[in-house]
Amino acid sequence: MTSRLPRKTAPIAVALMVVTMAMASQQPARAAADRVRLGNASDASRASWNGPAFTMNGAGGVVAASMTRAIDEIRGGTGGIDVVVLAGSAPTSGSRTPECDTVMGLTGVNSCTTWTLTTAGDANNSQVNADVRNAEFVYFAGGNQCGYAAWKGTALESSVESVVAKGGGSGGGSAGHHINSPLVYDACNGSVTSSEALANPYDRYISFTTGMFEWANYGGVVNDSHFVTRDRMGRTMAFLARAVKDGLVPGGAAWGVGVEEGGGSLFVDRNGTATPYGQDAYVVLADHRPEQAVDRKPLTYSGFKIWRLTPGATFDFKNRPTCGYYLRSVTNGVPDADLYNGTPVANCGSQGGSTLVESEPNDTRGTADDATTLASPGSVTGTMKSTSDRDYFKISLAAGRTATLNCAVPAAYDADVYLLDSAGGTLERSVDDGAGTDENLTFTRTASGTGTYYVDVEAYSGSGTATYTCTLTKS
Repeated sequence: MTSRLPRKTAPIAVALMVVTMAMASQQPARAAADRVRLGNASDASRASWNGPAFTMNGAGGVVAASMTRAIDEIRGGTGGIDVVVLAGSAPTSGSRTPECDTVMGLTGVNSCTTWTLTTAGDANNSQVNADVRNAEFVYFAGGNQCGYAAWKGTALESSVESVVAKGGGSGGGSAGHHINSPLVYDACNGSVTSSEALANPYDRYISFTTGMFEWANYGGVVNDSHFVTRDRMGRTMAFLARAVKDGLVPGGAAWGVGVEEGGGSLFVDRNGTATPYGQDAYVVLADHRPEQAVDRKPLTYSGFKIWRLTPGATFDFKNRPTCGYYLRSVTNGVPDADLYNGTPVANCGSQGGSTLVESEPNDTRGTADDATTLASPGSVTGTMKSTSDRDYFKISLAAGRTATLNCAVPAAYDADVYLLDSAGGTLERSVDDGAGTDENLTFTRTASGTGTYYVDVEAYSGSGTATYTCTLTKS
């Protein structure tokens, strides 16, 4: 049955309909996916490429030095490569292709194509995907990483992954840096500051996208940009605490990679070796659950491990170092002072030798001295500085291997020794009575793979400056 408007209201309704249609006809149509290609019209062609290579930039623009290295490594020093720039919006002024303008001035570039994609549906555009698949490097421009996260599960995600898989590369700046980590702070609910994130690590502005781009050797990472200038260390700490507590990363450890703006870029080669260009970069590790991370309460986390990487230094993401970091903590939402600089508590030059001397604070698993690269047999030494002192040492043990610990305790005090699993559970202990009584324990790993364990030396009675020595042998 057709309903009808009352006769007296019909002219008014018709007039409103006419006005509405006229207004609709004047609304700007959604911009279609826009393509601008510079350089050769034909794509470069060769049998194989030598990447992958990645550029992680602190701001949106291309950094010529790191991009040149990526181009050279991918092409093996010969021939040319094709680059595609993906942008979520067009520049508000100046050139329509600012990234490609820089790229085309670099040696070894055959072409550079800028695609401006304004909706998630554009990620399934056949021409976009053809250009990406034929390229050897994909650069995500600065802007809004939430828009990039919306491409998860689309044809474009697969196309970018195919570029890396064939030996090409990926990278980006600012939002483009964020999207290139396996755990993405997507900012879909808004941007969060460090003070907000530390005051509440479950702030509504904190949201993540997982399972998008997972590059080899770069697992468990969340990227952050404009790192020092916008004081983002605090929020990265909150992201990492959340990631560990909520199981957003494998293995109970989350890594933050912060890159500064002003020409800062972190280049990562196919072997996982990272090199900063232009500005400092930071790697931040959370390797245990936070002491407090709940909604509407401030964060408490002891012992974030921080590596400050100056231009020209290197960091091995494939074989991640267990030394060279400094420690910073957060207590009830208040971080330690001087977050961006510190004296390393573990000297890489002393690792792999025969003796590791304790460095306080090492009173928790999170602040344990790292003895994972200690030679076998090797020794860890320290003192029981008070009757409540506890010294932790982190060790690793492969499947089928046996760890034997023989501790010589001085006559000044009685110390007990425990071997703990990665969660802090006691596996073995030696608690012989008497000051100066030596302690000994043995443990064999029966599980597959390599496991992380902790040696816990505790003061039972007495204290002093005399040194204990625990000899660790792996057989």
